[in-house]
Amino acid sequence: MQHAHKLMYQLAANAVTSPLLHALSTVVGARGLFRERILMLGRTPLAERIIRETETRAGASGAVVGVVDDLPSPADGATDPPLLGPIGRLTEIVDDVRPHRIVVALTERRGSTPIQALLESCLVRGIVIEEAAQCYERLTGQLAIESLTPTSIVFSGKFPPSFVHQAIARAVSLLAAVVGLVCSLPLLALIAIAIKLESDGPVLFVQPRVGANGRPFKLLKFRTMHVTMVPHSEWAADNQARVTRIGKWLRTLRLDELPQFINMLRGEMNLVGPRPHPVSNLELFTLVTRNLNETTGTSVSYYHLRSMVRPGLTGWAQVRYRYANNLEEEIEKLRYDLYYVKHVSVWLDLRILADTCRVLFSGGLSDGVEAAHPSGETVRARPFRAPRKLNPTRAA
Repeated sequence: MQHAHKLMYQLAANAVTSPLLHALSTVVGARGLFRERILMLGRTPLAERIIRETETRAGASGAVVGVVDDLPSPADGATDPPLLGPIGRLTEIVDDVRPHRIVVALTERRGSTPIQALLESCLVRGIVIEEAAQCYERLTGQLAIESLTPTSIVFSGKFPPSFVHQAIARAVSLLAAVVGLVCSLPLLALIAIAIKLESDGPVLFVQPRVGANGRPFKLLKFRTMHVTMVPHSEWAADNQARVTRIGKWLRTLRLDELPQFINMLRGEMNLVGPRPHPVSNLELFTLVTRNLNETTGTSVSYYHLRSMVRPGLTGWAQVRYRYANNLEEEIEKLRYDLYYVKHVSVWLDLRILADTCRVLFSGGLSDGVEAAHPSGETVRARPFRAPRKLNPTRAA
């Protein structure tokens, strides 16, 4: 009984001190004064991604010192980071390597999480215990959708976003739309005249897009391409020859998006949110995202989670990642969109708006019609501190 009381006292003390120590280590680590020692519990695909992020991400404040798993050691015994031993020896390994944080990356189906050892030998000693998906979110600003389980989504308490935030976002978006339209009226008129003078066709490009809760709406943009009646790719990078001279300028400065203030007035869009995808891509994109889970193999409709909020004029994926021109890159942006939906807040919206201004004025936003990356590799996301064919947003 005395041992039980002592354990409860240690847990209560740790509940107070652990968040403070975590916050302090994060701040100090970000300034390069302290390197957090991370012990990985389990060598799963998600664990591998976390290890890569800690090794390659600029400004990373921690280093993985080893992995604990029941997997057999390779023939030559060499792994990086090293395989320190089986899960049954966790207490001894913790005594040896003295980690500051343990990231639990064991899958549900293995059912071998050493709860007793984590509780008595790690948590009560002030070692931070973190679930792998949460660690990945903190490092990257993305959701690890391949490893999310249905129960983690249902019981996260993050879906759907709060009514209070949705009301604030709607009010701010409405105000921004009114002010934006009034202030930009002379510019809108000049752009409309320039488009008509340069090429035949309508001033506005109107396309059905997917809105909140999957409801379609007609998105408005200034037309930036020559009109064609023949079938064409919806990927923006495949349409470089169709972009007009005025259109290239409009896309670079994002002025082709100004008519979306009208979509915001109608209540179809907000100032901040995931960019709306074309309705024609909805079925394919929903099908692809249903089959991403590699932890349980369960079919999860991640795309429907994305549509819990109104689409936006700018978004988390837009400021964290380059323009997507293939399915793989669209899935990468989906990870950012789902992170936004899960962690949506007024402060995150303000950060996105600040990052949008910074990236826009620094020329860091792609217009979507540049040539493909010469190496064929995906361009890495910007550093995050604690973030027929598909065509998401800019076909014309």
